[in-house]
Amino acid sequence: MSETGTVPAHQRAPLKIETLRAGVIAEVLKAGVKDFCTAPWFGLFFGLLYAGAGWAVVLLASVSGYYYLAYPLAAGFALIAPFIAAGLYEVSRCLEKGTAPGWRQVLSVVSGAGSRDLGWMALITGFIFFIWMDIAFFVYAIFFGFRAVGISDLMHEILTTWHGMAFLFAGNLIGAVIAAFVFSITVVSFPLLLDRDLDFVTAMTTSLRAVRDNPRTMALWAICIGLLLLISLLTLLAGLVIILPILGHASWHMYRRAIAS
Repeated sequence: MSETGTVPAHQRAPLKIETLRAGVIAEVLKAGVKDFCTAPWFGLFFGLLYAGAGWAVVLLASVSGYYYLAYPLAAGFALIAPFIAAGLYEVSRCLEKGTAPGWRQVLSVVSGAGSRDLGWMALITGFIFFIWMDIAFFVYAIFFGFRAVGISDLMHEILTTWHGMAFLFAGNLIGAVIAAFVFSITVVSFPLLLDRDLDFVTAMTTSLRAVRDNPRTMALWAICIGLLLLISLLTLLAGLVIILPILGHASWHMYRRAIAS
């Protein structure tokens, strides 16, 4: 123990992981909807910000001729959602304490993340997002070479040929593996770093332990998130305006149930 009485990070006992039953998913979603309805303007702000950034990224890919990367861009953009939702975690934390969240307080959580380990987690997930896009381009090159296939021809290949279906399957399978890994290291790490004075390595390992100790519940939670994000994709990202804040608030409550106080 140091002179100030603070225990160094490497000497701290591992955080206790609670046992989570499958029914907790409905509970945290209900709590997420309640937080969103209680403080809707925060949720709508971050939802519109995230959806707008997604539209901008997909539009940029389309007009620059990389339209075949628009789908992985839109899907992979979800990898950085936990960081964008940091402000929503703060809203839920305030509501949990019975205090009214303020704009300065909520926005300072996101703007000040760079000086904390929350910023390192954002950097890690951002790096994985770029790896995701590199792999997407590599998979496209394997199946179609380095030629730019017209969007109508590409859709025809995907929907009517075994070659195109294999491309779609391979891309989604690899994407699912990467998404599962990112989910495992972030499912509780972002709200944990916001809530407690920990380093990002401890936060990631704690998140991995939470998934390891509750594989069934966490798998169902990941599937639930995936289905809600799929709905967002089917609505051309418009659904994110509502779905992102609900998932952000729900993720805070999942963290509070997964990690012992």
